[in-house]
Amino acid sequence: MAIEDDMNFVINKIREIRIEKKISQLELANITNFSQSFLANVESGKKKPSLLTILRIAEALNVNPREFFPKTTTNSKEELKTQLRDLIEQL
Repeated sequence: MAIEDDMNFVINKIREIRIEKKISQLELANITNFSQSFLANVESGKKKPSLLTILRIAEALNVNPREFFPKTTTNSKEELKTQLRDLIEQL
C-alpha cells in the first residue's frame, strides 16, 4: 500500500469512527480544541494530520490509535512502527 493510500485510509477511518460514534465535527472540535474547519480539512484530505493530531483525535473518540491505520498481515509492532515512520516522513 502506498503512503498516499495509507494517509487516505487514516483520514477515512477518522471520519468513519466519528460518524459511527455519532459525534459531529463541532463536538469533536470542542473535545480536541481543534477548530471545526481544521477537522473538516483533515477529513476532506486538504490537510494531512500529524501524528499528534491523530493521537488527540483517537483519545477524543475513545479508540486505540491503531484503529486509524491499515491492518497488516501480521500486524506486528515493527510493521506498525514502520507505517507510522513513513506517514510522519510525509508530513
